[in-house]
Amino acid sequence: MKSGQRYWLVGASDGLGGALAEALAARGVRLVLSARPSDRLTALAARLGAEAVPMDVAHRASVQEAAARVGPVDGLVWLAGVYWPMPAQDWQADQVEAMCDINFTGCARVLGAVLPGMVARNAGHVVITGSLSGFRGLPGAVGYGASKAACMSLAETLYCDLRGTGVKVQLANPGFIRTRLTAQNSFAMPQIMEPAAAAAQMIRLMDSNRFSRSFPTPFQWLFRAANFLPDALYYRLFAPKSH
Repeated sequence: MKSGQRYWLVGASDGLGGALAEALAARGVRLVLSARPSDRLTALAARLGAEAVPMDVAHRASVQEAAARVGPVDGLVWLAGVYWPMPAQDWQADQVEAMCDINFTGCARVLGAVLPGMVARNAGHVVITGSLSGFRGLPGAVGYGASKAACMSLAETLYCDLRGTGVKVQLANPGFIRTRLTAQNSFAMPQIMEPAAAAAQMIRLMDSNRFSRSFPTPFQWLFRAANFLPDALYYRLFAPKSH
């Protein structure tokens, strides 16, 4: 990631995406910022001297039109997502489908429009944003946890296939970040990060040769360690039976 390179940030109107856009612009990276049309997107792009390309990742035609307008890029950072806290007992079909369609299928749509060109040029940088919630099933995370787990699996597959090529693939797994989405949560959010601090962690990953980075530490240790717990112990600790 060098000054003068052109990066497309998808999901960059505010929150982590907005903070990352500011950090990259300060480094001299040329930015294309996409999100659904909003005053926030327009204002951020104008302030950073970036190109704003409104796009709805839930619609293939919108993605294809935006990709044609953007053209070849040096890097793509996937940050888009929607979230509603939801237990299985309160299943809201429209919201669950939106989380799956935007958070994961939207990622696949954008990659489908950008990655083949990178592969053909044997050059590019793809960063996918997963989540600590994607490591293992959690209570109250219907839709969101599954969509993030799917993004994480996709990133792992891309890394497997593209290792040793000119296309660099990375995965960032943040914990709680203070945004308008997490403002919906009524539960305690340990080690919640400000967007700028989370963006700094993203930059550390992008500057490195590592495949993935999970943060913050030590909160991420809890989620990584949970993968090694037997089912009986994991669910006893993280999801006690309802009575």
